[in-house]
Amino acid sequence: MDIPRLLDGRLKMRHLLLVDALSRQGSVVAAAAELHTTQPAATRSLHEVEDILGVALFERGPRGVTATVFGEAFTQHARAVLAQLAQAGRHVVELAEADRGTVVVGTHLAGSNILLPRAVAALKRDHPFLTVVVREASPEDLLLDLEAGRVDLIVGRLTASSGEGLVRRPLYDESVGLVVRAGHALTASPGVELADTLDFPWILPGRQTVLRREVEELFALHGLGLPRNRVEATSFLTVRQLLLETDVVAVLPSSLIRDDGRLAEIPVPMDRIGHRVGLTLSADRTLSPSAQALSRSLEEAATGLTARACPADPPEADRGPDGQRGQSPR
Repeated sequence: MDIPRLLDGRLKMRHLLLVDALSRQGSVVAAAAELHTTQPAATRSLHEVEDILGVALFERGPRGVTATVFGEAFTQHARAVLAQLAQAGRHVVELAEADRGTVVVGTHLAGSNILLPRAVAALKRDHPFLTVVVREASPEDLLLDLEAGRVDLIVGRLTASSGEGLVRRPLYDESVGLVVRAGHALTASPGVELADTLDFPWILPGRQTVLRREVEELFALHGLGLPRNRVEATSFLTVRQLLLETDVVAVLPSSLIRDDGRLAEIPVPMDRIGHRVGLTLSADRTLSPSAQALSRSLEEAATGLTARACPADPPEADRGPDGQRGQSPR
């Protein structure tokens, strides 16, 4: 088939918006409602973009629409274009109104308790009118937000499976430990083993997180099943409050409890679980001035942490979207 001519004026912004909405909503009716248009108009626009591309983007069924392989591929490009345009608009505004921009940062457990607050505090001292929006979610949801341009960068655990189109910039290595409240029975027991913790309730990371998979592997390595008495949570505020008020055991980055005398780490070896904290950026977008300022502040804050620092220039590092060195996923 011939390569579609997408710059001849037929492809409109409404086509890109519709494809994005259909992929998320799975329904023409819901997508039309989101875009404040009618179902017939949405259906007509879908036919138009499919005619332009020469392929079917969605399969119609009794329960809605499902993206075809062509639809999945085109949706990624549509979202990249939409995110880039949104970023361009913000960039122009920030250049016109210096020090009055907005940066949206996504975060999860690693990096949210110490690194990000320190970086934001330092940033606000130098740029008091810059607005910082912090969005906390699971790593998987944040990657979707980054792809769609809803966040400018993510600070937290770096994983080798982050996917294509991303740049990973390491900041430091973080250890992980088993955490309980101060005065917990396990803190007074010599020679505590992982099996001993099964006598107490647990808080496990969310099912789809890398940390959860590593915890499962740790239990399997010791010939143990997962705790039957458990809560699954990714919110640090929820985890901390449960730790303080009950006898639960939780797996947390060591930095999260370092300055909290109400919590304690029990001496069960966790060498197999640890992670690299850093920034995840989109390889397809240039960071706005506000996002660049926060990125620099995060890097400076990371150097002040007591966690063991990463090599400043990893062997596999390459150029990030703002021209600085970063690490791309393999």
